[in-house]
Order: sequence, then C-alpha cells, then structure tokens
Amino acid sequence: MVKAVVGANWGDEGKGKITDMLGEKADIIIRFQGGANAGHTIINNYGKFALHTLPSGVFYSHTTNIIGNGVALDVPVLFNEIQSVLDKGVPMPKILVSNRAQMVMSYHKNFDAYEEERLGGKSFGSTKSGIAPFYSDKYAKIGFQVSELFDDELLKEKVVRVAEQKNVLLEHLYHKPLINPDDLYQELQEYKKMVEPYVCDVSLFLHNALKEGKEILLEGQLGSLKDPDHGIYPMVTSSSTLAAYGAIGAGIPPYEIKQIITVCKAYSSAVGAGAFVSEIFGEEADELRRRGGDGGEFGATTGRPRRMGWFDCVASKYGCRMQGTTDVAFTVLDVLGYLDEIPVCVGYEIDGEITTDFPTTHLLEKAKPVLKTLPGWKCDIRGIKKYEDLPENCRKYVEFIEEQIGYPITMVSNGPGREDIIYR
Repeated sequence: MVKAVVGANWGDEGKGKITDMLGEKADIIIRFQGGANAGHTIINNYGKFALHTLPSGVFYSHTTNIIGNGVALDVPVLFNEIQSVLDKGVPMPKILVSNRAQMVMSYHKNFDAYEEERLGGKSFGSTKSGIAPFYSDKYAKIGFQVSELFDDELLKEKVVRVAEQKNVLLEHLYHKPLINPDDLYQELQEYKKMVEPYVCDVSLFLHNALKEGKEILLEGQLGSLKDPDHGIYPMVTSSSTLAAYGAIGAGIPPYEIKQIITVCKAYSSAVGAGAFVSEIFGEEADELRRRGGDGGEFGATTGRPRRMGWFDCVASKYGCRMQGTTDVAFTVLDVLGYLDEIPVCVGYEIDGEITTDFPTTHLLEKAKPVLKTLPGWKCDIRGIKKYEDLPENCRKYVEFIEEQIGYPITMVSNGPGREDIIYR
C-alpha cells in the first residue's frame, strides 16, 4: 500500500515528524520532488536532525530510503548528510538513488544567486540551492541524468555543449566567470564516484515491491501553495508539491496511492516572498515565532525567521482539496497554549466581497482576512495521549477547524518528539 505525506500550505508544516513516525510501519520511504532547498526537522532518540535530501526514514534499520527520479539531486549535499547522520551514531541506512534522477550542478547554484542579485528588490526569496535553474534545464532537456554518468563519450560531448549555452548568459547577462567544460567533466566524475554504489532502476524496484505487498511512504517537500500550477504563482517552487506528482516522481501507477495524509499546522508560517493573508507582525508575530516549531520558527535550511500568521481555513481547505486528502495531521497544537484568545482566518474579503474559496494570485494580493476569535485553553498539553483528555477549548479549536476545512483531522501532534501524537 502506498501512503503520501504532503503539506497543505507553504511548507514547514511538520511533515518530517509525521513521516518519521509513520516510517515505523513502512518498508520503503521515497522523496519524490524538490531538492535540498527545504529541510525536514526530526527529533528522535539519536538527537535533532535537519534533513534536506535524505528521506525521513533513515533512522530505521528496516526501511529502504529512495531518492526518486523527480528529485533535484544535489550529490555533495546528499553525501554530507549521510555522513552527518552516521556521525551521530545512526547505523548506515539503506539508500537507493534513481538512475533517472537529475543532478544539481554547481553552476545551477551560481545562476540562482546571480539571478536573485540581478532582480534585487523583486527577487523570489530563493534559498539559492539551484532549484529553479535545475528544473529549467531539466525541461529544456540540457540537464544531467544520473544514468548519463556511465556513458563517457556522451558526457565529454555534452559538457562542451552545455558550457557553450551557459556561457552566453554568464558573459552577456550576468558578467560573471565562464564555465570550463573540463572542470564540468571533473565535477561529474566526482559525482559518479559518490553516487555509483546507490544507483538503481527505482521504478522496477517499486514495481516488484508493490507486487510483494510492501508498505510504501511518499514524502513530499513544501506544500500545496508552493505548487507551480496550483500555488501562489510566481512565488512558488519549481516542482509539483502535490501527492498526485508522487506517482510520477517515484515511478509508480497513480492508482496505487491509497492514503494521503496532509499535514497542517495549528497556526500558519511561511518562508520566502508571496501573498500570505493571515500574516501577523510585530510583537504578536515575534512571540508566536519564538514559541513555535521545535525551538522557534526559523527555516531548517536557511535559518531565516519564518513569517507568522493565524490558522488560515481558506488556504488550508484549498490545500487539502488539491492534495486529495484522506487524513489531516494537525501539528504544533501545543504551541498555542499561551494565548487567551486564538484568532482564526475563516474567509477573505476581496473588493468588498467575502469568499471562502482560495483565489488566484492577483486577487490574493488584495485579500484581507476575515477573523473569528476562539477561546484559548491556557495550559501545556504536551504529554497528553488521549484526545478526550485535552482541555475542552483545545478540542473545540480542533473541531472548529475540522469543520471549516471539511477534511478529517485523524492525528494531532502535541510536541516535537516522535511519541507526541494523539490519534483520533
């Protein structure tokens, strides 16, 4: 059976924790899109980890962890990450890398930084991990696929062709140093050495695993609102963040995905630019940021302070709908225990009209939040294991949001640890 763990919002919803928790019963865990531009924070018996490329199942000895063909594979990042996990006493995980995955090259990161610099105040708030240039090249058909590392003639010809194309931009648009094809060839040889032991025909491996009835988890990066088609375009990521893409990015039939667990935070946070209707500022935001997450709301990749807001029912209902949600995992509920009252965004006012349907970006930019205030529960709920043992106002908050978004909240996370979870 295949389950997908995906985000309902802007990312940073707590997917890493949920994947890590569900990983106990999974045989295979697959990253199917995105690259090392966002991190998943996981806290377990080995310590605290910010994973960027490795699937969140690497802490279990029984799982196979797969980098799917849809991932932007940054080979050195992957290998530094494997090393950092081993350094903390985690046994060597079983890792497979799709022979159809494509690689993030050093020039992709350079182009990412050059473009942000060129755009100045109109930049996208990129993490400069090379993701947009990588996916641009993939679809322009000038990317390097892992399988190509094993064809020397092809590589020698291709590095010349790619360098020629890139150097036009470097010289005339960015006024930066040019790419030497020999250096590019050397870079690819280094990547080959690192990745060779892990390369596998992943779709065939998964085909056989499905026939054997294995439990498979798809692990998404970011959330619905960062999807290039269905998100807050153009302030989006460069690969599809939806569960439906899991079938493509892993290489399995779409009908195999039976359960879609969409992760939602009990409040909102976002990294990077773009419309964020329920956003709060000043002291109110600082306090929520300081108390939030698992040691403050700061990006797992960049350390940037996240933008903060109240729970957005409009965005979350839409995010769940686009994912095809079967279950909602509701995270960081414990964070809100300090508040007397908790505002919730239940609608958007756009040009004098109130809507509960999520609009396209140009209308979203004009939207003002319609807030409803719920009473707080004013106590620490960490350590509670049963839903009925939560304070009444806390349960009312969960049930109000469930009613507003229209999808069942079946898991409530009330702390950062693997065991801090309540099943409903």
